[in-house]
Amino acid sequence: MIKLLIADDHEMFREGIKRICEDNPDIEVAGEASNGNEVLDKVAEEEYDLLLLDIAMPGMSGLDTLKQLKTLKPKLRVLVLSMYPEDEYAIRAIKAGASGYLTKGKASRELMEAIKKVSSGGNYINATVAEKLLFDLKPEDSRPLHETLSDREYQIFSMIVKGSKVGEIADKLCLSVKTISTYKVRILHKMEMKSTAELVKYAIENDLML
Repeated sequence: MIKLLIADDHEMFREGIKRICEDNPDIEVAGEASNGNEVLDKVAEEEYDLLLLDIAMPGMSGLDTLKQLKTLKPKLRVLVLSMYPEDEYAIRAIKAGASGYLTKGKASRELMEAIKKVSSGGNYINATVAEKLLFDLKPEDSRPLHETLSDREYQIFSMIVKGSKVGEIADKLCLSVKTISTYKVRILHKMEMKSTAELVKYAIENDLML
């Protein structure tokens, strides 16, 4: 029996996963969490075989949660299930300690396959991500500009280029407007750009608008 912990801030999504799991008697949804702090509390209180983790949660991001989790419970298997495209976030998730990455909207059959493979000790990533991980040995100064951003900076960068205002991002991430503004300044500096328009142009040119 696979004891599963689902971490996602959308109750309807968690309910959907539970319904899918009901058709698989070897999977038990043993816990739910809606944010990173709840995830850490849950795994401290009970043992799970697998954490199904969303990246975009209020407050502590999924990637930050993952990093803390790997310190607290290094052997817990983690499958990231996210709306974000695999070409960038999957790399960050795997490097942070996840054993698999799947985008939301995949067929329930593929989700069950990923859950079973990761919980049994395997990895679940697509061929493109695997290839990038294999050859991701480039010197620091030769990486694309967006790869120099921290996980939180990249999350905010993605929201900015897709049209979210500073106040909207602050509300979504449960941070202050001042903090988000500081992140934006830092992002522009790291990306060697001067405006949101330049960030958007870069995102379009590098297929980061998915």
